Amino acid sequence: MAEKKQIWKPGNMLYPLPAVMVSLRDGEGRDNILTVAWTGTVCTNPAMLYISVRPERYSYRALRERGQFVVNLTTEELAWATDYCGVTSGRDVDKFAACHLTREEAVRIDAPMIGESPVNIECRVTEVLELGSHHMFLAKVEAVHASEKYMDETGRFALERAKPITYSHGTYYMLGRKLGT
Repeated sequence: MAEKKQIWKPGNMLYPLPAVMVSLRDGEGRDNILTVAWTGTVCTNPAMLYISVRPERYSYRALRERGQFVVNLTTEELAWATDYCGVTSGRDVDKFAACHLTREEAVRIDAPMIGESPVNIECRVTEVLELGSHHMFLAKVEAVHASEKYMDETGRFALERAKPITYSHGTYYMLGRKLGT
């Protein structure tokens, strides 16, 4: 039997979303991290993804001007840092230092990666779509770094071992058990 439902005004109810930390470097060489939940896959060949960011965010200018960033996947261990980097402005604090995160250099772009992240995805912006409250940065994936710590006995990357987290309406969640393949 169908469930009774309420009708709401138009909004985004596509949840949960991946909670990622995006790291970048501005034109003066300052590194920053921002938390983004509006992100996803765009294309397989070429490998592309997107992030959507409000223009008033501190990192927006660096994203727009430099067109380079790293998507760092988050984990249960990184939950506090993920939240901190989403509610604290890089204008006021060095988030790498405040969160005790390891700054590693990307290999194909000029941006920092977060060493504690199980996966770092180096990206170069190809297009910016000004959609309204958020601008979408379409980006080509230049390189992917996967931690050997999470490789299984067959050489497959087992992300579930990293205990990834998701985001829904202001709350972080761990992903549940495997249901099948």
